[in-house]
Amino acid sequence: MAQRISRRQALLLGGGALAGAATLGSVAAAQSASAARPAEEASRAAAGTGWFRLPVITANIGRKHLDAREAAIRAVRGGDPGNRPFVGWQEIGEGDSGEVPMITRHFGGKYRNAFLRDPKSFRVPISVPEPWKIVNSKQTFVHGGIANVTPPRFINEVVVEHTAHPGLKFALINSHYIAGAYNGNNNPNLRDEWQLHKKLHRERVIAHHANGHLVIWTADTNNPGYDQATGQGAEQKVFAKGIDRINWLPGDGTVRLDLVGTKAIPMSVDGHDARLAVFRIKLA
Repeated sequence: MAQRISRRQALLLGGGALAGAATLGSVAAAQSASAARPAEEASRAAAGTGWFRLPVITANIGRKHLDAREAAIRAVRGGDPGNRPFVGWQEIGEGDSGEVPMITRHFGGKYRNAFLRDPKSFRVPISVPEPWKIVNSKQTFVHGGIANVTPPRFINEVVVEHTAHPGLKFALINSHYIAGAYNGNNNPNLRDEWQLHKKLHRERVIAHHANGHLVIWTADTNNPGYDQATGQGAEQKVFAKGIDRINWLPGDGTVRLDLVGTKAIPMSVDGHDARLAVFRIKLA
């Protein structure tokens, strides 16, 4: 004989069945949403981003008026008021160590100062502000020092990516060429070193370009007639003349870069002014 159940028991069983069905439905919906999320994220990435302001400065501190250096570094930090600039520095720590704590003080907290304390390539560090992160870095030895002429020369580089927008990335290369080969005394005996630097500089720009990266480079080229690293028509120069340069070479089109404006930033240490390029950048 079948066991009878009360109306109350039936209702309880029915409620449990409904709850189970609801739970299963919730799990299925969550799984469906989870499966759809990568596609939605890919779609958002494909749609690109809005424009971001991107100030970039090339700054050779110089050695003549050492008491003016901290004010100069402070002026570079404030070169684009209200914004944190990228900075390619030259001539840091040549003869004394004063600039390292100065840069650390004024480019601290929201910055990473790549190569600033590197035992070899510290003379050409790169200041990288948040919200950008360094995802790769490399130093390239160019040539050794020459007594009373030049310290060893290096090319420093970083690949940076926006922390909130994966894929919005670019390479920034910074360097300082030997002086006196194509300016000053125009000494032919120094041109082998200068030409080697040019060759390696070109190779590093092209290497990033071949990987699809937008490349921006900053440098004191010590040659007023040198205005392009690669010889490619696509390479753009920010400034029409001078030895303190900012150039860029587009990548595979994933990232777009436009030049918005320029400015000179007086430093009053020697004959160099810092030079600012204000770009805007976005995922295409």
